[in-house]
Amino acid sequence: MLDIAAELHGWIEEGRDFAVATVVWVGGSAPRGPGAALAVDAGGTAIGSVSGGCVEGAVYDLCAQALQDGRTVVERFGYSDEDAFAVGLTCGGVIEVMVTPVTAAAPVRAVLKEALSAAVRHEPAALARVVRGPAGLLGAALLVRPDGSGGNSYDGGGRPYDGGDRQDDGGVRPYDGGDRPYDGGGRPYDGGFGAHPELDRTAAAEARAMLDAGRTGTLELSEDGSHCPDGLTLLVEANVPPPRMIVFGAVDFAAALVRVGKFLGYHVTVCDARPVFATRTRFPDADEVVVDWPHRYLRGTATDARTVLCVLTHDAKFDVPLLEAALRMPAAFVGAMGSRRTHEDRERRLREAGLGERELSRLRSPIGLDLGARTPEETALSIAAEIVATRHGGTGVPLTGSDAPIHRDGRARRSTRAA
Repeated sequence: MLDIAAELHGWIEEGRDFAVATVVWVGGSAPRGPGAALAVDAGGTAIGSVSGGCVEGAVYDLCAQALQDGRTVVERFGYSDEDAFAVGLTCGGVIEVMVTPVTAAAPVRAVLKEALSAAVRHEPAALARVVRGPAGLLGAALLVRPDGSGGNSYDGGGRPYDGGDRQDDGGVRPYDGGDRPYDGGGRPYDGGFGAHPELDRTAAAEARAMLDAGRTGTLELSEDGSHCPDGLTLLVEANVPPPRMIVFGAVDFAAALVRVGKFLGYHVTVCDARPVFATRTRFPDADEVVVDWPHRYLRGTATDARTVLCVLTHDAKFDVPLLEAALRMPAAFVGAMGSRRTHEDRERRLREAGLGERELSRLRSPIGLDLGARTPEETALSIAAEIVATRHGGTGVPLTGSDAPIHRDGRARRSTRAA
């Protein structure tokens, strides 16, 4: 749902009623992973997508029905061998979609508003929702922030609270805020699940761990909060700031790569020591343009396990000290441009600087996949292709004639918000 946060936040601010359909489970080959969403407002306007087109019409109808009857439902869609024209995924996969009405009277609206507000402000937060379990809990939501702050969120101390001065009575009974609506199952709703107090506590701890990892996915809990399967399934959507792409070298190839990086959702910084080249005029699409020696800037800026570092300077006086620092720092991808001869010389210099084989094995050089690229735009595409393949464990080979899965299961599928 957070993938369409900006639009949904606008709808809530305008006071619109809407229903949102969210992919909560995927089996086999499917176009989109858990968290992908489609929403329909009371006027019939639709935004987002859950399948890239395969089942959008049927999901649209489910959203319209949810707005009429106010019920949260979960529907499964899959390919039908008996009737290829039936509603289903022609790619052969299976998805489960939860449809939730978000009307003015819906108890979940306040929590979703907080989650969407955090998303549009690029504040880290995790939204946990019950996607499988008793009807009275289906669709119930809990918002978790790293520090436990914010209304309708979990305070980290074992108590759900309603954002005001009053909290619950220590975990015995959740506090309903006096005039807060109920969730249809006889339980007061105040930003928690309203069931066993340990459920909120355990769910918040698990969601916070997933938030720390920047991971969206599901987890299994029992109604009493223990880690027993077949009780409840929660979908946790982690909203984290965009991953960083830092492009070193203010060259024409960098300008093209900046545009591709923005398209892929990165926060893009261009860094070069030459002020005549590192200008906002040359890189209008970059989030930041920094004039500094690359290695000095890198050592003083924040990187993490999602950061992409692209070294396009192919000048030893910049490259070697920069890569010496980069290959010892957390990063998802470290790549450097240059010919094979340049790469061999650069690798020799890095060894002389004290880097070992393990560190050197992280270097993607020459950067990019073999696409036969010539222009800056084609080269940027080849670099971006290698970044995506590295992130998801792709092979980089053509799908034609290959028996490898198109949509990969396992870790890459479960970690759809990691980058």
